[in-house]
Amino acid sequence: MKKVELCALFERLGLHPSRKLGQNFLVDTNLLEALIRDAALLPGERILEIGPGAGTLTEKLLSSLCEVTAVEIDHRLVSWLRERFTGKSNFTLFEGDACKLNYQQILGDAPYRCIANLPYSCGSVFLANISEQANPPKEMFVLLQKEMGDRLVAGDGSKDYGVLSVRLAWRYQVTMLRTISPKVFFPEPEVTSAFLKLRLKENLPPTELLKTASRIAGCAFSQRRKKAAKLLQALVPAPVLNDAFLRLGLSLDARAENLSPDHYLKLAEILLNADSSRMENAD
Repeated sequence: MKKVELCALFERLGLHPSRKLGQNFLVDTNLLEALIRDAALLPGERILEIGPGAGTLTEKLLSSLCEVTAVEIDHRLVSWLRERFTGKSNFTLFEGDACKLNYQQILGDAPYRCIANLPYSCGSVFLANISEQANPPKEMFVLLQKEMGDRLVAGDGSKDYGVLSVRLAWRYQVTMLRTISPKVFFPEPEVTSAFLKLRLKENLPPTELLKTASRIAGCAFSQRRKKAAKLLQALVPAPVLNDAFLRLGLSLDARAENLSPDHYLKLAEILLNADSSRMENAD
């Protein structure tokens, strides 16, 4: 949908794009076609779309004969989408906050992919939520703020590396496909965007290990200027923690960003085994 068409629609709906909801609508047809090519859609596959807005991307997904499940929070756009795609048997729309939905209930156990122009206001929370579902997307193609994209592809030691970088790295191979000018959106955001691909890894670590590693990473990054070992003593006795750092060749002076995603997993494994041993000895 071109800018002039979008503005006419907004006038009809009495809608002004919401900064709070992170509403920036894609109005560049050439870029939209490029994003669709990147995703290499397959007829009949299940697609989750977050923030369909005026339905520009949705229309492309439906015309590719995908089974589309969309989530939109703005009730005015929900009404428009139901009007626009009425009679489309391959379209299901949920009204609600994409960061709070149970996607296991909505999508079940069958494989699906996520393709979305993510609202800036919900990108990080949504990705954290969806990646930790029992049945996460096999792939995600997402438009989001480039600053957030930089965090997702960052490696340890980088200033952009953070707890979400770590948690996604356990589950997904993350690639930045292209950076995108603000000029392709209406209204124009104040920042550059990025288009990312996230591919689910095979043979994911056990759920209990991921939960423990996630707690460890969250604690370590809670005050990233402080030494990780000192912070982690809130979760683990100092002797056990110091021994784990020694076994992994980690300095007790290391900070959260100095530990790789694999370090956090190995720490969790050592600490879970230590807990198990203590329980056996107590018996």
